[in-house]
Amino acid sequence: MSAKVVNADVGATDVAVAATQPASSGFVAFDPGKTNLFDLDRVSLEDFFEQTLGEKRFRAHQVMKWIHHRYVTDFNDMTDLGKALRAKLEQHAQVRVPQVVFDKASTDGTHKWLLGMDPKNAIETVFIPDKGRGTLCVSSQVGCALNCQFCSTATQGFNRNLSTAEIIGQVWVAARHLGNVPHQQRKLTNVVMMGMGEPLANFDNVVRAMSIMRDDLGYGLANKRVTLSTAGMVPMIDKLGEVSDVSLAVSLHAANDELRSELVPLNKKYPIAQLMEACVRYALRKRGTSVTFEYTLMKGVNDQPQHARQLLRLLRQFDNAVQMKDAAKVNLIPFNPFPGTRYERPDDAAIRAFQKLLNDAGMIAPVRRTRGDDIDAACGQLKGQVMDRTRRQAEFRKKLESQGLGDAA
Repeated sequence: MSAKVVNADVGATDVAVAATQPASSGFVAFDPGKTNLFDLDRVSLEDFFEQTLGEKRFRAHQVMKWIHHRYVTDFNDMTDLGKALRAKLEQHAQVRVPQVVFDKASTDGTHKWLLGMDPKNAIETVFIPDKGRGTLCVSSQVGCALNCQFCSTATQGFNRNLSTAEIIGQVWVAARHLGNVPHQQRKLTNVVMMGMGEPLANFDNVVRAMSIMRDDLGYGLANKRVTLSTAGMVPMIDKLGEVSDVSLAVSLHAANDELRSELVPLNKKYPIAQLMEACVRYALRKRGTSVTFEYTLMKGVNDQPQHARQLLRLLRQFDNAVQMKDAAKVNLIPFNPFPGTRYERPDDAAIRAFQKLLNDAGMIAPVRRTRGDDIDAACGQLKGQVMDRTRRQAEFRKKLESQGLGDAA
């Protein structure tokens, strides 16, 4: 669990207590025999009302608005439903909201929640406000099965996929906290599936949750304002292109196979050529749209001029294949350190030199501003509470102890 917080709004003692509490602290058990309505998108909810409750399908629309627009979870408070229907809902359904173990506000306005998913596991969700927009970074797994070497989440290992309810529940918690009103007072304008986990490894649940995010009866977000970020699961990129119109982001981080395989082990299974071909297919299905390539800059690893030239070559080839100027967009992300990592953030001069080389060749490559690093909410820093089913967490703890950093885990 991430416990290094230096925000003065919440005391260090509070953080230490939260960090030592299990995710079950305050965790409320729900009836497994009841359907959690957070698990259902519009079509599934209509079917539930018709087939399980024997009700008209339009009743599902009323309930979706109560849950996702008004943040009401008690069926008795859904006043435009008849008593008989409310009784049926009490008997067959529930609205199970993730348990907020603790939440933290950064000095820059970023907000992070640690959410209990079950009595033993918790995940992190982060809201990032900016000029004219508010972006929520949502997790898809408890931990991550991939082992990207520069990512703090990877050190916690992996437990399981999140359900659709657990994914959309993160949006609900943040939207309610913000006072977000879909179609009226939009404080939550964008969602990025860039939190803990690899979204395409949890395909069905993630796609269903994104459907609720984009539904007018859900959170009403435009397709382009919901982004899925992947480390490069090639077959699932193709499958995503068949069923969804969300924006695609790819965690690239290196433009040659040798280095990328070191940083992103999944590259050994799906090397860069296969990955880029899948990205081309995705872009061609969504004419006029671009694909974002995320590139985390690490000192002396992938931040040199030759690396910039390799990246430029690769993305120009992508533009040509899609036959669209600027079909490839780049986000440059300075590495955000965490205890025990061997990687370092490049100095500002190296970052700007890398960016200038791309800009001078006509490529737009913004440097992502680090947000929420005072509450360990910056890109690559997210950690929850994971009952690890791999050996990775134990191995990382041993590494920290050998470095005299045992308390940092």
